[in-house]
Amino acid sequence: MKNERDEQFHQFVVSRRAALVRTATLLTAGDAHLAEDLVQSTLTKLYVAWPSFQRADNPDGYVRRTLVNALTDERRRWWRRSERPMAEVPDRAAAEHVNGDVSDGLRVALKELPPKMRAALVFRYFYDLDVADTADALGCSEGTVKSQTARALDRLRAVLGNNPSLATL
Repeated sequence: MKNERDEQFHQFVVSRRAALVRTATLLTAGDAHLAEDLVQSTLTKLYVAWPSFQRADNPDGYVRRTLVNALTDERRRWWRRSERPMAEVPDRAAAEHVNGDVSDGLRVALKELPPKMRAALVFRYFYDLDVADTADALGCSEGTVKSQTARALDRLRAVLGNNPSLATL
C-alpha cells in the first residue's frame, strides 16, 4: 500500500523522468547507458531526501544539482576509470540510439569536453539557464561558469571548425 510520500514521488517520476534522461544524455555526451544510471542514482537520492526536496525554494535547481553530483560521483568510481567502451557489445542487441536536438557532430564535440565544461554548456544553452542558476547546479561561482562556458565554446568551435550552426551558442 502506497503512502502519500510514495504517491507524490511516483507522480514526480512519471512527469519528470523523460526530461531527466534527456538532460543526463546531454551531460554524458550521448552515453545513453550512463545517462540511465545517472537518472537512477538521482531518483534514488531524491527519494531518500524527498522531504528536503519538497521544502526546497528551487526544486528544479535541486534536481539539476543532484544530477550533476551523480555524474561527479560516477566519474570518481575506480572501475569507471578502467572501463573500456566498445562500439558494439558482443552477443547483445544494439542499444537504442538516443534521438534528440543534438547533431552527431555536436555530440562528438561535446564528448571531447571535460564533464564540468559540458554541464556548463548544457545548462546555459540547451536549457537556457542564467549564469546564477547554472552556478547553483554546478556548485561553483558565477565567474567559473562564465570562464568554463567561454573555454568550452572555444573548444567546440575548434573541434567543429567554426561551424555556422554553432552561431546560436
